[in-house]
Amino acid sequence: MRDFGIVDGMKAYEVETVVLGTGAAGYNAACLLKKGGEDDLLLVSEARKAGTSRNTGSDKQTYYKLSLAGDDPDSVKALALDLFKGRCVDGDIALCEASLSSASFLRLADMGVPFPVNRYGEYIGYKTDHDPHRRATSAGPYTSRFMTEALEKEAETLNIEMLDGYQAVRILVRDNELRGLILINRKTGDGMVIFCRSLVFATGGPAGIYSMSVYPESQFGATGIAFEAGCMGKNLTEWQYGLASVHPRWNVSGSYMQVIPRFVSIDENGIEHDFLSEYDYKREKMLSLIFLKGYQWPFDVRKLESGSSIIDMLCYLELEKKRRVYLDFMHNPDFMEVPWDELSEEASSYLKASSATLETPICRLKKLNMPAYEFYLDKGVDLAREYLEISLSAQHNNGGLAIDSWWQSNIKGIFPVGEVAASHGVYRPGGSALNAGQCGSRRASNWILQHRRGGWKADTKGLESQIREICHIMKNALNGTLDAESVYKKVRMLMSLNGAAIRERSLLEKALMEVNEYLDSFEDIRVDSPSKLWILFELRNALISQKVYLASMIDYLAEGGKSRGSALYTDESGPIHIPNLDSRFTYSLEDESIESQIQEVRYESGALIFSRRSPRPIPDEDDFFENVWARYREDKCVY
Repeated sequence: MRDFGIVDGMKAYEVETVVLGTGAAGYNAACLLKKGGEDDLLLVSEARKAGTSRNTGSDKQTYYKLSLAGDDPDSVKALALDLFKGRCVDGDIALCEASLSSASFLRLADMGVPFPVNRYGEYIGYKTDHDPHRRATSAGPYTSRFMTEALEKEAETLNIEMLDGYQAVRILVRDNELRGLILINRKTGDGMVIFCRSLVFATGGPAGIYSMSVYPESQFGATGIAFEAGCMGKNLTEWQYGLASVHPRWNVSGSYMQVIPRFVSIDENGIEHDFLSEYDYKREKMLSLIFLKGYQWPFDVRKLESGSSIIDMLCYLELEKKRRVYLDFMHNPDFMEVPWDELSEEASSYLKASSATLETPICRLKKLNMPAYEFYLDKGVDLAREYLEISLSAQHNNGGLAIDSWWQSNIKGIFPVGEVAASHGVYRPGGSALNAGQCGSRRASNWILQHRRGGWKADTKGLESQIREICHIMKNALNGTLDAESVYKKVRMLMSLNGAAIRERSLLEKALMEVNEYLDSFEDIRVDSPSKLWILFELRNALISQKVYLASMIDYLAEGGKSRGSALYTDESGPIHIPNLDSRFTYSLEDESIESQIQEVRYESGALIFSRRSPRPIPDEDDFFENVWARYREDKCVY
């Protein structure tokens, strides 16, 4: 990083390539760039130990890859087809993620990530959701943390220059091409300009837009500033929501549900309610559905009418009643014995085969998955002695910023990788996000190394107004009348109540109106000191993101969109109505026999421009070896 001088009172520097974010995808990009010969490189992080990759997981966090064990018939094309079947997935991106999955996975294994092998060296696997083969593997609850730590160690070995504690607040663009970005020091509030030619945008999902969230509290995302810079959004309506503990934030999937805990809510008077038994299901059916939530953790509207997703909705309705919802591992549901022989065949045979038909859920959990119990114990929560509070939470954005097959956005020089990149569609196999982050950062690094090095010079021409706007916000930050933290808390809850798993058009429109009002009067929002300036900019980023996401949901409905994935869109004329639930639960399902259109959106000076297109097909390449070899010798950037 070289000194450029002073720009509008801020220190300015220049560096050819910036990687923004220190999760698994960001570190992988930085390491591959450095190893590929990019020495003019800077790694920037808001907080090196923060973020989703390092601080999230589940009972058995999954990594999805090509099968590497046994006699399961599998191939790159078969994996690509299964990714493509997720709907609204571009085939070239699916093929890249399939073809690079083995190389990316084995790189992590060679770096010491403890993926299990049998005594012959096969990387054994299991089936995850939306997976016809046993492609999934796991290093335990902390798979993504192990990945991040291994990649971080490599980055330290490579002596990659790093700025820690700096937040990106504006991406500088001229003529539809990246020119740099503005950072602030999160402790002092001081600004800094970095002029750069390429930006690997590895900022994670837009966690900061939701209140009820399984994202770690250290994860905010920066999707809003990318929209502001002109990056196109894609599939923004597609999320995953599921049940998660509140303190700590953690998915209660897998073993936590398979041991069939008791669900209980507590009202404002301290009265307990076994609310699942109030729904019109036979007890053995409901117990079997609780078990299934372990496999079917994300809320899926297709599994609502008669499947396990009814549990998500019943929990949500308790929260609406201002009751707090808990899992009780100390007692069986309704304080009654579990009739093992009357459960579904899947539940009964699994728990019997695991010798986990013990007296209480906590005994079953310790038998089935002791590390899952010990995880909460390490966090100060003893499931053998206390309830675990849960909520229906945002967990993963399957959409994000639009990318091409090299993970470059429509703004030349910006490469979104990891969750912020829209490589998924409506559905995705569990664990495919970890694979996508590694494959995408590899593709972006290759393109930068081959096409965006040398012959570049930094300058400020045409960027003055963008820089002055941020300077004005910084100077005005202490003068407003509305407290930034209070506004941020309010709009996050607004999003969780209106733009999450249940979406009703009138409420979406009302929420969007309120978000627009805060954006229009942003100068009225203040912080108490320069050291809290980062909160103001996190709020600004969240408001821009919320505007684009809410408007995308409204546009989807306006174009005739139906319920799908992890979202129920209320439809008063719909053919499905869930018994005993209110009118919001009348809906229509998307016809999966008809190809879904990809929704894309651009944010231009506050206005939103929507478009639609068919997914790009899976390429049918000439794979005759001699032809590929000849092309490879001429241009090594073909993989």
